[in-house]
Amino acid sequence: MTSDNSTYRKTVTQFALINQSLKGLGQIMLQDNAITGLLFLVGILIGSINMGIAVIISVCVATFAANLFKFDTNDINKGLYGFNAALVGAAIILFCKPTLIIWCCIIIGAIISTVIQHFFITKRITVFTLPFVLVTWAILFIINHFLPEFNIIPSTANAYHETDFGFAFRGYGQVIFQDNMVAGAIFFVAVFINSPLAALYGLAGAVMAVFISQPFSVPIENVNLGLVSYNAVLCSIAFAGNK
Repeated sequence: MTSDNSTYRKTVTQFALINQSLKGLGQIMLQDNAITGLLFLVGILIGSINMGIAVIISVCVATFAANLFKFDTNDINKGLYGFNAALVGAAIILFCKPTLIIWCCIIIGAIISTVIQHFFITKRITVFTLPFVLVTWAILFIINHFLPEFNIIPSTANAYHETDFGFAFRGYGQVIFQDNMVAGAIFFVAVFINSPLAALYGLAGAVMAVFISQPFSVPIENVNLGLVSYNAVLCSIAFAGNK
């Protein structure tokens, strides 16, 4: 009986960690929904297997660390300690070669982002993705100055030089560093499942950002890649509804 109880508790703990991690992924676009997070992961894996692995590792490490440090369970269950770490993993693997040192940087960065997030949560300050930005800047600064051989040379293989109507979904995709329209469409559906209003606000924001960018002579390839839209997607989602 004791063995059965131990196995049951272990299973429950593992399920809780998976659910917390998936909600952490969902919180990248402010969605407290595990299915949304799972679809985000699917979209990332479609765009890049290495990035998908990096996101899985970083969000799981951050969630495990938050539990280990005994941070507030309600906040962990909402995924508030996972999304910054997930973005750290995605960004580092985007700019750097997937070597052992880089994987170690992703793990360390995930833990540090969790600690920074906890600091601001305890101060009741909403900082959104600031921990991700600070940690990623620091890691890339170190790599650029001391380990430049681990940098990836930027590629223009996916530059879209002709105008198309995929920019709005690529704007969704670029929130998690994906210029793939299929990945972006999956991200849109993922948000729609949890909040149709937020999803449509995000789509409208992506389109509006392109119109606003026109007087500034933004290169058409940047527009089509979603690079002028992804911040607008997040802002629109944040202010969806009565906010």
